[in-house]
Amino acid sequence: MKLTTVFSRLMAAGFAIVLSASMMPTNSLAEEDGGTPHYPINHPKHAKWSFSGPFGHWDIGQLQRGLKVYKEVCSSCHSLDLVSFRNLRELGYTDAQVKAFALEYEVNDGPNPEGEMFDRPAKPSDKFPGPYANAVEAASLNNGATPPDFSLLAKARAPERGFPTFVFDVFTMYAENGPDYIYSLLTGYQDAPDGVEISEDTYYNPYFIGGKALAMAPPLSDDAVDYDDGTAQTVDQYAQDVAAFMMWAAEPKLVERKSLGFKVMLFLIIFSVLLYFTKKKIFANLKD
Repeated sequence: MKLTTVFSRLMAAGFAIVLSASMMPTNSLAEEDGGTPHYPINHPKHAKWSFSGPFGHWDIGQLQRGLKVYKEVCSSCHSLDLVSFRNLRELGYTDAQVKAFALEYEVNDGPNPEGEMFDRPAKPSDKFPGPYANAVEAASLNNGATPPDFSLLAKARAPERGFPTFVFDVFTMYAENGPDYIYSLLTGYQDAPDGVEISEDTYYNPYFIGGKALAMAPPLSDDAVDYDDGTAQTVDQYAQDVAAFMMWAAEPKLVERKSLGFKVMLFLIIFSVLLYFTKKKIFANLKD
């Protein structure tokens, strides 16, 4: 059998496995049989991201909208501990705009000459202040569950895609499983199916990575945040925008890294071709 035929069959088998995995039923069958369910129940939906692929780029308008959704909705519960106000310059804001944005917040500083802590207006060099004094207060105000920090959540909440899907991800430079998960979670709230019981004060969501329900109520609703650029004010759009913003917060150099990686791969290909022809020329002279 020719090598090309074998390779073609292997590739076809790989795609068949991927397709069959994507069409597998949810974990409800495992629960019915008394087995151990695996979460999330549903695979995250794939959204279209400007930063996907080797030629991806940040959509600055989307990131600014995502920041607005975070500020007006998410920041009441979730912190952004690793992002400084001055980092917002990367989102197209001027120094004056960043300074004005920071002045809307107060941070705890000190001690002063009397040894006391005090609150002051934030400066561009400060990080986003959290909504709670500490983790204990956060848990006590949220049914015992501490809302996670948003700084690295788009990287930390990235469900594994399994074999052989992750093999193809290497070639497609797929790194959007975190934003896909966040987008799916925010748009995936629904009534629990018949026969599925969830705890009181929790909300069924088949995209949740930690179980079949979570303590966070649906945070988004249509027209909750006003967009100045005319973009649709829907839950779907809010979810995409804030997920993109969270991806930027978690990996602000993602686009630069992809660009550098593509250039390195291109260089290695050209270098390998040059080495091949150099080797042929050298060995040709040795034969003579």
